[in-house]
Amino acid sequence: MIEQGLVDIQKVDPTLLVELKYSTTDNFVGKDVYGDLTRAYMQPDMARKLARANKLLNEIKPGHRLLVYDAARPNSVQYILWDALDMPVRQKPQYVADPKIGSIHNFGCAVDLTVADPAGKPLDMGTKYDYFGPLAYPRTEQQMLREGKLTTQQVANRALLRRAMTQAGFSVNPTEWWHFDGMSRSRAKAKYGMIK
Repeated sequence: MIEQGLVDIQKVDPTLLVELKYSTTDNFVGKDVYGDLTRAYMQPDMARKLARANKLLNEIKPGHRLLVYDAARPNSVQYILWDALDMPVRQKPQYVADPKIGSIHNFGCAVDLTVADPAGKPLDMGTKYDYFGPLAYPRTEQQMLREGKLTTQQVANRALLRRAMTQAGFSVNPTEWWHFDGMSRSRAKAKYGMIK
């Protein structure tokens, strides 16, 4: 990762928390697909943007920090995730980017994360990370709240995460509360190229 120009996000901001879910079995694949990769890397400007979001979060809610679940992802892993997703091919791009095109993660410009309280415990966001379905969609939160499937606190926790991330310049993913992009795929591809 470092040879490809990426930086360890905790070298940019040591207060960021990292728990790479794909280095564990706590993910939708149910296995460690990262192997030796246990640190979170991003493009340098994206890492600085993330540090800004972490600072904003702490200003809004003192003692709270960002907890990163995934950052730069090698394209080889994208193929593993794509193949592991058990659904019709036409539905897959809603949850996992086609590895032939690449995810914004594959360019080091996307991050999956949550908010952790002062003890380092993740706030309740209403679903686990990698939950595939409307309950995880930011765009359906108000409907899920009306139907009693999400609580006011869960929606407020998601809003807190979004506020810090969008104020720092990240954009929201409409189907994953945890996923944020630092720039568009086309810009990331043109500026950085794919991480192998």
